[in-house]
Amino acid sequence: MATILHILNGDSTAYSFEQTGLDGDVLVWREILSQGPLQEDINSASFWNARSEWICKTFNDTPEHYPERVINQLGKLNNPYEEINLWFEFDLHCQANLLGVMAMLNKKIDLSAPAIYLICPDEYPGVDNFMGMGQLNGEQLEDLYDGRVRLNEWEFTLAAEAWKLYVSGDDIALEKWLNENTFWGNLPLLKPALQAHLKRKKINPNGLNYIEQKLMDIYNSGVKTKPGIYQVFWQTEKIYGMGDFEIDIYLRTLASRQLIDL
Repeated sequence: MATILHILNGDSTAYSFEQTGLDGDVLVWREILSQGPLQEDINSASFWNARSEWICKTFNDTPEHYPERVINQLGKLNNPYEEINLWFEFDLHCQANLLGVMAMLNKKIDLSAPAIYLICPDEYPGVDNFMGMGQLNGEQLEDLYDGRVRLNEWEFTLAAEAWKLYVSGDDIALEKWLNENTFWGNLPLLKPALQAHLKRKKINPNGLNYIEQKLMDIYNSGVKTKPGIYQVFWQTEKIYGMGDFEIDIYLRTLASRQLIDL
């Protein structure tokens, strides 16, 4: 068995990762913890049952598909690796998933045993409008790997605090915590992502949250197709890291309120 594990945030990174010459096993993280129900104990059966139920309902998926694509991958965390590399990006989608992964690792393994590293870019030289590692080739990913940072117990404690507050839904407590923390160690991209999370939850006088209002504005500007709306949204709101399916959650809400017709 390999002594190295690479945890990749999503299939787009996995496709690019296949082009690298890096050794080790691969775990593809296919959850979207920036959306849907959460519980603090990510290692509990109830956590994953709730996630499976929500994913299947929201994305019209079959219950059999979720264990195959998500749960079976997580079994790799039970293996005794000497090195674990976390490949996640700057946006809320990735940072929420990163918090979940770190919460799992915190409970599942002795953190002093494997060396745990983070690869977390928010830009790449020569790549305009960097959105994610799926844009990069194998050589570029190897370059990122060379610049990885090692996470220590302090960062895991910070991540555990962030995860607890994020899951709690207590926006006031989370905002206070974000404002009071002045040192982020090797997790500097966590703060802007969680600030974006708080921003998206605030309801305006129209009864819409930030993302719903943004999508309404795009629609009212004359962009009446889903692909068109996706493209305009991504131009200014890449901090959320949302794919088509996630944006559709918000579009369906607007449609159900008869505010848009797509």
